Amino acid sequence: MTTLDSVKLALRISTAAFDAELNTLIQAALMDMGIAGVTESDETNALILRAVITYCKMNFGEPDEYDRLKRSYDEQKAQLVTATGYTEWGEIDG
Repeated sequence: MTTLDSVKLALRISTAAFDAELNTLIQAALMDMGIAGVTESDETNALILRAVITYCKMNFGEPDEYDRLKRSYDEQKAQLVTATGYTEWGEIDG
């Protein structure tokens, strides 16, 4: 299953009418995580995929629960930034 397919399933979308917009949101999510320092971008990684789906749910249309989704996405992103193997920051000697 592709990332687009996973996002469409999560958003309950069965038409291809929104594919271009959803692909843009997928790329925006990956870029946003990259800006935060997440260098892992393997979309088959369950944690990356879940963050991408949350980002898409948050930004597609006008969701009723934007604030909750934003907090959830920010938490997922923060966990990825601090998790071993998701950044290139390496270990801090101290």
